[in-house]
Amino acid sequence: MQRTERIHIIERMLRSRRSVSFSELMERLEVSRATLYRDLAVAQERLGLPLIKDEETRQYRLDRTAECQELPGLWFSPREIHALLSLKALLRAMDTGGVLAEHIEPLRERLLKMLGSAASPAGEVARRVRILQVASRSCTPRHFQTLAAAVMERQRLLIRYQARSSGELSQREVSPQRLVHYRGNWYLDAWCHQKDALRSFAVDAILETQPTDVQARELAEEVLDDFLGAGYGIFAGQQLTWATLVFSARQARWVATEQWHPAQEGQFLADGSYQLRLPYSQDTGLILDILKHGPDCQVVAPPELRAKVIRLLKQSLEKY
Repeated sequence: MQRTERIHIIERMLRSRRSVSFSELMERLEVSRATLYRDLAVAQERLGLPLIKDEETRQYRLDRTAECQELPGLWFSPREIHALLSLKALLRAMDTGGVLAEHIEPLRERLLKMLGSAASPAGEVARRVRILQVASRSCTPRHFQTLAAAVMERQRLLIRYQARSSGELSQREVSPQRLVHYRGNWYLDAWCHQKDALRSFAVDAILETQPTDVQARELAEEVLDDFLGAGYGIFAGQQLTWATLVFSARQARWVATEQWHPAQEGQFLADGSYQLRLPYSQDTGLILDILKHGPDCQVVAPPELRAKVIRLLKQSLEKY
């Protein structure tokens, strides 16, 4: 029987009874006195089990007035703990504005105690696992928490928003639907009551937030996916156009393993190049991905997308 299983049994016995003797625990676990002492120390010191020992009766019981008690079944092996610490490193890299830090850090400290090493395995994870975010934008933690609360509690918000494209300021009343993390940045999908339509708002461009007492308008998941998930990336719209792209044989091996859109269609051509077909509603994000491949990507269709990419390439060349 592994230590994690033994500690789980100890915890169950203590929860189901007022107190348990040391000899009862030894008999149930079939371990030596030294092993049981070590298990009890681990349960108390590393896992935070609120354990009380009566020195006279040698009985053990739980302090049921403790604010924090372990949930039954929440025990991790060292490998699982290292995996969770790696996940924490990933979340930290995504958390460009520090919006999750205060909630994640207590979990990290608890995992370190559970791992039982003074050698700071979290530092080792940080050294061995690198997550690099490019072009991510910082957002105000206070705004993010207000938005997240409104999403979960189905509550309307008043926001002051500055459009990135024009710099225009506007006051909006919105019904938040969901938060989206896309290309290293956070977006709020919401029903805009001024526009009477679904909109995506960049969280870092929301300057002020004010909760209201009004219930948010609830939209079915199918409606959100149909409008916000049908196009390319976060760019909404129900009028879909299909793009056909051809990638050079040099780039084909990489692109063939990538998912640009859930409904994409791809195939290798006779010359080793790769043809990718995918839908889009607005071309903003798609053009960014096309241009980053430079001469290794050719737009075949539709003609209007091809013409726009050619125009942008010519404008870029004029800069040189």
